[in-house]
Amino acid sequence: MTTPTLDGETVEIYDTTLRDGAQQEGMNLTVADKMLIAPLLDELGVAVIEGGWPGAIPKDTEFFALAAKELDLRHAELAAFGSTRKAGARAHDDVQVRALLDSEASIVTLVAKSDIRHVERALRTDGEENLAMIADTVRYLTGEGRRVIVDAEHFFDGYRFDPDYALRAVEAAFTAGASDVVLCDTNGGMLPDWVHAVVAEVRTRTSGRLGIHAHNDTGCAVANSVAAVQAGARHVQGTVNGYGERTGNADLLAVVANLELKLGARCLVPGALTEVTRIAHSVSEVTNIPPFGRQPYIGASAFAHKAGLHASAIRVDPDLYQHIDPTLVGNDMRMLVSDMAGRASIELKGRELGIDLTGRPEVLTKVVDRVKNAEANGYTFDAADASFALLLQEELDGHRPAYFRVESWRASVLYSERIGGDGECEATVKLHAGGARVVQTGEGNGPVNALDHALREALLGTYPEIASFELVDFRVRLLDTSHGTDAVTRVLIQTSDGASVWSTVGVGPNILEAAYEALVDALVFGLVQAGVEPR
Repeated sequence: MTTPTLDGETVEIYDTTLRDGAQQEGMNLTVADKMLIAPLLDELGVAVIEGGWPGAIPKDTEFFALAAKELDLRHAELAAFGSTRKAGARAHDDVQVRALLDSEASIVTLVAKSDIRHVERALRTDGEENLAMIADTVRYLTGEGRRVIVDAEHFFDGYRFDPDYALRAVEAAFTAGASDVVLCDTNGGMLPDWVHAVVAEVRTRTSGRLGIHAHNDTGCAVANSVAAVQAGARHVQGTVNGYGERTGNADLLAVVANLELKLGARCLVPGALTEVTRIAHSVSEVTNIPPFGRQPYIGASAFAHKAGLHASAIRVDPDLYQHIDPTLVGNDMRMLVSDMAGRASIELKGRELGIDLTGRPEVLTKVVDRVKNAEANGYTFDAADASFALLLQEELDGHRPAYFRVESWRASVLYSERIGGDGECEATVKLHAGGARVVQTGEGNGPVNALDHALREALLGTYPEIASFELVDFRVRLLDTSHGTDAVTRVLIQTSDGASVWSTVGVGPNILEAAYEALVDALVFGLVQAGVEPR
């Protein structure tokens, strides 16, 4: 086994979720959102949190003013992002440069041109003036007591076009007092071998600390960041969950996990790596962008196993089919139950749900058969643990918990020109619970929502515990779409009681019947999980 090439070396982690990540299409972070995310990044243990561009974006100016009063960061320092002085001006007269000082951030990150083509065509100045703009601004800000990081924009493209000028930009920054020069793959078009070669060459030309800022347009942002560090960079910029414009920035969480767990580097504060899954999901809640299940290390599917062959081996030794222990990143192994499941998969899934099936081969056989038949008819249990738990319990006990019995239900939508919009949606449920017959009508934003309200209202008198249940996600999939509107419908529902979340599935000839089945499963499982006895 080879020794990690970075064993014990420190790599500074610089998070730009609040600025570069916020440029993602569909993301709009408020000042309040940023104030919620910054402490999470600090808890993660990054060294620097880039808060935005004060002076250029009013919202970011407001954030820095509020952060100076209310943010109490334990591990990270705030960085204000901005540009070098304008061509032909003086740094101390430049309004936006002054705004960087006014932000009170201890670190200033300057974006600077390092590609001569951008200097001439975008800045509309010459190469020497651009170098003076870099040097003057860095010198002025360091003279005011700020640590200055320079982001060499479009560096890799510029280096491949005119390496001498790109290197002069780097040297201008270091000579003026920059602590780091970050080589930016702004267009995201580089590949790992290319990044490694360029960084290694630059490393031989300067003694200053180099960084990497990679975008993901080739799908290589994480790999490019790791390659840069292996070539000598010791500062990495990126975003939580890989947020960013176009295809995103380097996902810092994957970069850090690779550097720490695979290469032995020190990136976060000790112990923080085990919190990355929780923090990534917490940030997702604020951004209102659902977590990506297949995200490396922290995704819900990162350590999920479906094939029966894998399950048989995992039962003997989980390490046989996992590249790391998932608890190292705060994640967990999951067994997925599907038509690929064998008895080993079912047994392991039962153990995960707290049900011991050891020595119950007859039950395992029945469950395997039921799962395969159900999935052939459109069900999926790998994303519906609660429905599978109820199925498993039914096979063990011979019946489901009898919390209630539904006599009938119906849902309707009334459309008219007078009403307009989505119409009036109403559902009526007749059921028996707690020794009484209950008839309940519910209204809602759509027939499924109305049916959900009717079921809950009908049961609340007998089972007040249901008051804490909330439907948090609802997904519909049409199966066998060759039949058009006659296709089978599958509905997946996520429900929460504030402390945990569970998933259920329903399948039917239409969305209402499928949703009804998933809603009933959600209520029954929630009551079982709460330890409620049928009344």
